[in-house]
Amino acid sequence: MKKLGFGLMRLPQLDADDYTSVDIEAVKRMADLFLEEGFTYFDTAMPYHHGSSETAFREAVVKRYPRMSYTITDKLSLFVMQKPEDMQPFFEGQLERLGVDYIDYYLLHGLGELSYTQAEKWNAFEFVSRKKAEGKVKHIGLSFHDKASLLDEILTRHPEMEYVQLQLNYLDWEDAGIESRKCYEVAVKHHKPVIVMEPVKGGSLINITDEAKQIFREYNPDASIASWAIRFAASPDHVMMVLSGMSSEEQMRDNISFMKDFKRLDAGEQETVRKAAEVIRASIAIPCTGCRYCIDDCPKKIAIPEYFALFNNIKRFGADQEMNNMTYYLNLAANHGAASDCIRCGQCEKRCPQHLPIRSNLKDVAAMFETTPMWQAMRGTKE
Repeated sequence: MKKLGFGLMRLPQLDADDYTSVDIEAVKRMADLFLEEGFTYFDTAMPYHHGSSETAFREAVVKRYPRMSYTITDKLSLFVMQKPEDMQPFFEGQLERLGVDYIDYYLLHGLGELSYTQAEKWNAFEFVSRKKAEGKVKHIGLSFHDKASLLDEILTRHPEMEYVQLQLNYLDWEDAGIESRKCYEVAVKHHKPVIVMEPVKGGSLINITDEAKQIFREYNPDASIASWAIRFAASPDHVMMVLSGMSSEEQMRDNISFMKDFKRLDAGEQETVRKAAEVIRASIAIPCTGCRYCIDDCPKKIAIPEYFALFNNIKRFGADQEMNNMTYYLNLAANHGAASDCIRCGQCEKRCPQHLPIRSNLKDVAAMFETTPMWQAMRGTKE
């Protein structure tokens, strides 16, 4: 397989405020281009677009292409279930939404310390193995968001896992919280191929500072900013696939342009990436990837990823962006909980793959946006 996978997590939407409103016609055009260029790997999960990602794949691909022309990865998302008995109907619902008789790759979704304990307690490893034995799943594995030592423990205990999906990008490669390199090395130790997620870190490695862009452009003025991140993620020997959450045809065409005949980063390019990473790392206030796992269980329905993006914009671009970002904040707060509405229950932090101190970060967001005259005026009007 070619190394670029179509991640169906951030699909184009008809309504920017409605995560379920996937633009099916746009997804069809993107799927057509992807398949025509020889790429075959698609990745989805039930939480993506709250189930609409799976049905979008059915409409755009399954109904329009022969089964052997593509592969689909889906995930057993234990964090949306209440009891072990939910796993079977959950899986059956996935097959129905996808419109397929079997799933090519099936992952235990987002394992970390808490979810691994849940998976063991619920016998989830045995569940996915049974689905493989039944022919409902061709390959089994896990996606992982935690320390390398825990990954080593899991793979030692469960050698039946065939592959590992890891967050891997040039900013997280040596990050002490994410441990991309160390997790990759554990996978290699256990002879497990690696699927890469978040190669552009939720867009953070696209919308980089001008200084970082200049570093890349001086080395190769013709290479897109995205190409540096995705080629970095695809370069390690044991990486079998890099997922890109493409949300437009333009993004797809760019990715295809450098992944159709993929070339690993050479030594000079690796050094260029290292220099840019140092600059970028210093510019990101809250390293949120916008995965949206944090909002599912939020009792106050706080728009956490959106607020963090607005906060980062002001921190990065300064006073010139305050008015525009304040307007966005007010609009979001009209239909969602404000940052100051956080009751500090901690549900968001349990779900965050980046292990962010979300409750503390929300305090910073509130201090930035909710002490302004515009905020006070809006609150006064509502009261």
